[in-house]
Amino acid sequence: MYSHGSESLIKQAREIQDSELQKFYGRLVKLLQGKELGHEAVDSLQRLHLILSANKYIRTLPPELQKRLQLLLSSPAEQFQVLGSAVLRETLPPSGQDENISQLNSHAAALLLSQAGSRADLSSLCAQLLRSLESRQSEGPPHLITHTLPILNTILTHSPKCLTEDHVTLLSKKLVDWLRYASITQGGGASSGGFFTGQRSRQPVPIAELDGTVSSDFFTVLCVGQGFTEDQWMNVYSFSMLRHWLLTYHSVSNGNSTADTDDRSEVDGSVVSMVSATSSSSRLLPPKERLREKAFQYCQRLIEQSDRKALKRTDTDLQKACLVEAVCILDSVCEEDASLVFRTFPCIKALFGRLSSDLSFARVLLPIAQFYLNHGEMAAVDCEGVWKLVFGRFPAELFNDHFLAHELLRFLRLNLESLQLRVPQYTRSFPNLLKFLAWDSPAVVDDFLDLLPSLVTAGTAVELLHTLLDLPCLSATLVLQVRSTCLPISEAGSRALLSLDAFRNPSFRGLFLFLLRGEAGSGDTIDRLSTLHELLAETADWPRVVQCAQIVPVLLHIFFNTVITVADEKLLAHLILVMLERSSLLLNILKYHKEIHRVFSCHLLRLCKLHPSLVVDQSHEMLEFAGATANVYSKEEIYTHVVWVLGEYLSVSCDSRCSVRLITSCFEALEAVLFEITSSAPPPGAACPAPRAVTTLMSSLAKLASRSHDLIPRVSLFFSKLRTVTRGAPVAWCSDEEDLVAIVTRGEELWSLLKAPGVAQSVLTPPPHVTTPQWHRDINVAMPLRLRVLTNLTHRLPHHTSSF
Repeated sequence: MYSHGSESLIKQAREIQDSELQKFYGRLVKLLQGKELGHEAVDSLQRLHLILSANKYIRTLPPELQKRLQLLLSSPAEQFQVLGSAVLRETLPPSGQDENISQLNSHAAALLLSQAGSRADLSSLCAQLLRSLESRQSEGPPHLITHTLPILNTILTHSPKCLTEDHVTLLSKKLVDWLRYASITQGGGASSGGFFTGQRSRQPVPIAELDGTVSSDFFTVLCVGQGFTEDQWMNVYSFSMLRHWLLTYHSVSNGNSTADTDDRSEVDGSVVSMVSATSSSSRLLPPKERLREKAFQYCQRLIEQSDRKALKRTDTDLQKACLVEAVCILDSVCEEDASLVFRTFPCIKALFGRLSSDLSFARVLLPIAQFYLNHGEMAAVDCEGVWKLVFGRFPAELFNDHFLAHELLRFLRLNLESLQLRVPQYTRSFPNLLKFLAWDSPAVVDDFLDLLPSLVTAGTAVELLHTLLDLPCLSATLVLQVRSTCLPISEAGSRALLSLDAFRNPSFRGLFLFLLRGEAGSGDTIDRLSTLHELLAETADWPRVVQCAQIVPVLLHIFFNTVITVADEKLLAHLILVMLERSSLLLNILKYHKEIHRVFSCHLLRLCKLHPSLVVDQSHEMLEFAGATANVYSKEEIYTHVVWVLGEYLSVSCDSRCSVRLITSCFEALEAVLFEITSSAPPPGAACPAPRAVTTLMSSLAKLASRSHDLIPRVSLFFSKLRTVTRGAPVAWCSDEEDLVAIVTRGEELWSLLKAPGVAQSVLTPPPHVTTPQWHRDINVAMPLRLRVLTNLTHRLPHHTSSF
C-alpha cells in the first residue's frame, strides 16, 4: 500500500503528543502572521494537514490559528488557498461562529460545503448566497457573485430539497436577467484609441461574433471580445448550469409545501398557452415559464451563431459543444412545455439537414436524435433519416471513435424501452452496433451486457448467435479495414500481412463485406466460414482480437438466458443445430474453442431439460454428432454432454414419439464409438479420450439398454470384457491407471444393474415423482404428520412456560 517512508510519516503524525502539537500550532501562527509566506509555511501547512488527516478523531484548532487559516482562503497565491481549505476541512468549525464568505472562491466553497452537516445548514447557506445575488453587483463583495452559481449547482446536485420555492423563484429570475440582458459591450481592456488614449476617451466597443463581425443581438457564450464584464461572465455560468437547473428544480418544488404559483397552464397544447409563450410581454409570465421562454430564445440564437465560420479552430470546437448543450436544453424545455415542440422542430429539423452530411458533427447529431425520439411522434415528423444515420453511418464509419462509442451506447441505454417500441431499425442494427464491441471490447463490454437482451428476438436470435461467435473475426476485419487505408502497409523488409492481401482480394471481398454488413437479414452466416478462418489465421494473436474473444463466452450466457424467454421449441431446435455445427467452425484462438464448448454444453443441458422433446426432434443431427469418433478427441466437453442428453431424454417417458427403432439406432451409434476408442490408440497428435467421455458413453448405453431389453446382452458383453483390461498389458487408450480403475469400476456397477432389468430401468431412468419428490405435500406418508406434531409442540411451548 504505502512505501516505508510514507508509513513512517503517518506513524509519526498519529503518535504526536498534545504538548508538541500545541507548540507546533504556536510556531505556525507566527509563520502565518508574516507579510510574505515562503517554503517554510508551505511545509508546515502540509505537515499540519498530514497530522489532522492521519488522526482518528477530528480536532479543533486554536481560534487564532483558525482565523489565520480562514484568511488564507483569500490569499492571492492559490497554493495557500488549497492548503488552507484542505486543513480546515479536517477540523471542526468554530462553534457559534458564522463562516466568513466575504472572499469566496472555489476552495472556500469546498470548505463551506464540507462543513454543512445537515440539510438545514445547506438551506441556510443557499439563503445566504441568494441574498447576495439580490444586492447590486457593484455593491457585492469581490469574487462573490461569480462563484455563487457553481456552489448552488453543487448543492443542487447533492441535495436539491434544501432549496425552497422562494429560492427557486429568485434564482429563476436572476438566470433570466443574466441570460437575456447581459451587456453587449466588451469589458476592460478594450480600447479604440491609440497609445496615448486616456481612460476618459475610451469608447465602449461592442462584442463580436466568432467570424469577426459585430454582434447585433444579445450576448451569448459564443460572443467574443478582448474582455468580459461581470454580467457577461454570469451569462456564461448561467448557460453552463441551465440544463441541470431545468431538470432538477421540479424536485425542489415537489419537496416543499409551498404552492407552485408559476406552474404551466392547465392545457399544455392549448391556443392560450401557445399565444402566451410567443407573446412579447414575456415579463408577465411566471418566473419558471419566463425562464423557459428565455432559454428557448438563447438556444435559438446559439444555433444561429453556430452557422458562422469561426476564425479559430478552438472556436469551432466551442460551437459544437454549445450546439450539444443548446439542443439538450431545448429538449428539456419541450419536455416541460409541449407547446414549444411546434416552435422548436423547424429549427431542429433545419439543423439536422445542415449537419447530417458531416460526421464531424456526430456529437451534435446524437442530441438531435434524442429530440426526435422524444418529440417526433407528437410533431408527426419522419424520423427515418435520423435512425439511418445513428444506426447506420455512425457505427459503420466511426466505430474507432471512443468518445462517440461512449455517447451512442449511453444514448441506447437511456432510451432502451422507447427504441424497442418505436424504432424497428434498432434490433436489426446489431451487426453494426457490435462493431463498437469488436473494436474496443474492454471499454464497452458493460454497455453491451445491458443492451444485448434487447437485441435478442425470435427473428434475430439465430443470426445474432452466429454474429457473436464470429465477433473475433469482425474485430480482425475492422483492424484490416483501418490498416488498408494506411500507407505503408508493412515496414520495409518485413513480412506482408496475408490477411490484408485477402481483404483486398476481390474473390474474398464478399466474405469480409458480410462481416461488415450494417443490418441483419441478409443471411445467418457465411457458407465458406472455414475459408474465412484460414484467411484470418494470422490475426488470432492480435491483442484486439484476443480481448474480443475473451468476452464472447459472457455474451453467449446472456444470449441463451434471454432466448429461452422469447423462443418457441422450433427456434430452440434450430439453435441446437447451430451449436453442433459451430462447435467446429470457430477462429483458432488459444482457449477460445474450449470456452465456447463449455458454454454450449451448459445451455444444451438447460434447453433439453426445459424441453425434453427437443432430443427427439433433433435426434438425427445429435446422433450424427455423437457417432463421429473424432469429436471425442477434439470436442470432449460438448461431446460428453450430447451423449448424456441422448441417454437421459431419449425415452418414452420424455416423448411418446421415441420408438424402439430410434433407441436402437442411437445405441448402435454410441456402441460403435465406444468400441472404437477402447480398442485402439488415439490418432497421432491427439490425447487419450477423457475418462468422463468414456464413462458417459457407458452410462448412456446402459440407460438405452434398460429401455429396450434386447440390447442388454450386447452392452453386458462389453462390460464383461472390460473387466479383463486391468489384468493384461498396459492399455493404449488410457494412460492413467487410476482413471482406468475408475472406468472399470463404473462398468462393473452398470453390469450388475443390468442383470436385473426392472431394477436397472428404475435406477437409470427413474420416474418423475422420484427425481422431483414432494413428500412435504403428500398426505399418504407419515412425514407431514410428524412435521405438524413438531410444529404444534414448538408453537405451544412458550404458552406452557408462561403459565408456570
